[in-house]
Amino acid sequence: MQTAPGVAPASRLPASGTTIFSVMSALAREHGAVNLGQGFPDYPIDPALIDLVTAAMKAGHNQYPLMPGVMALREAIAAKVERLYGRAYDPESEVTVTSGATQAIFTAIQALVGPGDEAIVFEPAYDSYVPAIRLAGATPVTVPLAFPGYRVDWAAVRRAVTPRTRLILVNTPNNPGTSVLSAGDCAELEAVTRATPIVVVSDEVYEHMVFDGRRHESLARRPELASRSVVIGSFGKTFHATGWKVGCALAPRAITEEIRRVHQFTVFAVSSPMQHALAAFLAEPSRYEGLPAFFQKKRDLLREALAGTPLELLPCEGAYFQLARYSRVSDEPAAAFAERLVREVGVATIPLSAFHQDGTDHRVIRFCFAKKEETLLAAAERLRRLAAG
Repeated sequence: MQTAPGVAPASRLPASGTTIFSVMSALAREHGAVNLGQGFPDYPIDPALIDLVTAAMKAGHNQYPLMPGVMALREAIAAKVERLYGRAYDPESEVTVTSGATQAIFTAIQALVGPGDEAIVFEPAYDSYVPAIRLAGATPVTVPLAFPGYRVDWAAVRRAVTPRTRLILVNTPNNPGTSVLSAGDCAELEAVTRATPIVVVSDEVYEHMVFDGRRHESLARRPELASRSVVIGSFGKTFHATGWKVGCALAPRAITEEIRRVHQFTVFAVSSPMQHALAAFLAEPSRYEGLPAFFQKKRDLLREALAGTPLELLPCEGAYFQLARYSRVSDEPAAAFAERLVREVGVATIPLSAFHQDGTDHRVIRFCFAKKEETLLAAAERLRRLAAG
């Protein structure tokens, strides 16, 4: 059926507009602001990785790879996960390379839930989760993380579970909350999902950004959870190459089969030379083992530099974001304050209210510290213009 001229089709996502990341980045460009909003590094990737991509192209890896991913990369992913978390995933049937983690999340959700199902999401939540659930025809059920530490309230989770619950989506380290799941949290998740049809999708793209001696509690560590979970990773986050859009999804064979049914009709396959390069790059564990210290140094630098401002810094256990309350400066809504910060101070951030479906607003903004030292210091210098109210 053709749509009549000038008549727009009914929207499947009527509440979704341009993402807050695009809005704030555009404002940053317009006003020449230091951009600590969108989560991408402003420093170069390892030159060895670029050389490996060039070598892969010259070796002729320029056509479609296998639909689930280049086998060498799937083997490297499985070896890394077994080395770090002790679970042996079969590269042939349990590891899938995706076009970034967002595609992995979207594909898993489309494969695992549908009309009549419910999917539990913790808020504040990364902005792709709820739209993906709605596009699958399922109902998102939001459970707030306890402010200000953004920790899971397991009593609230139990109240949210119904006979229609088919999926729980967790994110550790959490974006934007910067909290990490503990071993106790994982035990609670096991108890909640035991003897149910619930599948867990675990967004672990910041797995190598866990600070102050904490251990990343991947769901892959725990056999009971791993048997019902999709564990999602991102090379863009890990190796500072967000524009490459290469991620992965690890899951038991039966779940992987369903994921691949959808994957083959969305992207089918992911850039071949990038996959070959990443497979070779992963052969040296030192390339990811030093990342917690690398990012903790940046976190500490930003926190120290912001100490002279009236912003109240919240704890940061993981991911590459720092949260701050600005209630000493203004009682404006977070979105309005963030926009004024760009125009009047010259620093772009992300308002935490954008990560809540109902607009919950604790007067918190998010800074990305995956930036050069000079970028972080320049932003802090501008933020010292803020005066306490």
